[in-house]
Amino acid sequence: MVWPFKSKFRKQIARIEITGAIAGSTRKRVLEALKTVEEKKFPALLLRIDSPGGTVGDSQEIYSALKSLRKKTKIVASFGNISASGGVYIGMGAEHIMANPGTITGSIGVILRGNNLERLLEKIGVSFKVIKSGPYKDILAFDRELTEPEENILQELIDTSYQQFVQTVAEARSLAVETVKSFADGRIFTGQQALELGVVDRLGTEEDARRWTAELVNLDPDKTPCYTLEERKPLLSRVLPGSRQVSSRLGAGIDWLEFEMSTSGLPLWLYRP
Repeated sequence: MVWPFKSKFRKQIARIEITGAIAGSTRKRVLEALKTVEEKKFPALLLRIDSPGGTVGDSQEIYSALKSLRKKTKIVASFGNISASGGVYIGMGAEHIMANPGTITGSIGVILRGNNLERLLEKIGVSFKVIKSGPYKDILAFDRELTEPEENILQELIDTSYQQFVQTVAEARSLAVETVKSFADGRIFTGQQALELGVVDRLGTEEDARRWTAELVNLDPDKTPCYTLEERKPLLSRVLPGSRQVSSRLGAGIDWLEFEMSTSGLPLWLYRP
């Protein structure tokens, strides 16, 4: 698609925000925004990440798209209050990373959670009859304990996903795999510590990251604006500004509940405090 006024965008920095838990809706929005960045030929992208992470596949697809885009566009990631687990993974798609000294980051690892309600179901007299094609078809069923073979299967799955994460961080940050493993044990650390570990390049605010981004593509940091690519707000939020804060809090709570329910039993690159 040919966009008019290309020169206008060549003198601006694109900006994309990734906030909250990363899932399918995040992936869809960010991939569309990245396509726009490429089509409008922005010289650089400022990627603001404020996320505890999320689903593995969605994080990988965003990372892959960023890695492809940076062949044409300079990308700088700015870590906000929290950029952990899948948030770190996505950040690896940027050429350069800046974090605040107190940013909560790290949590490099994988988690999978299931619920065991067996004792509760026994108390209320509920049981299930299961017909299955194989012994592991109902793995992580909530009405019984895991068997030892099931635990082994799931551990192998988690270990494979973990190796993918570690390998990506090692390649993106030019670190040895064993070096990454020394701090990729699920721990969280600050932006200051991340700098010392080699996970980020510099410390600073989002404004510092914006100025750095402009300098990387030879634009004047004092005059270069950011063009934020974001979802169009619902009509109610635009017509009634006073409703935005309430609807935002309610929406965030609903989104998180939906995320928890939809990802139960899935491997996650997610920091859970």
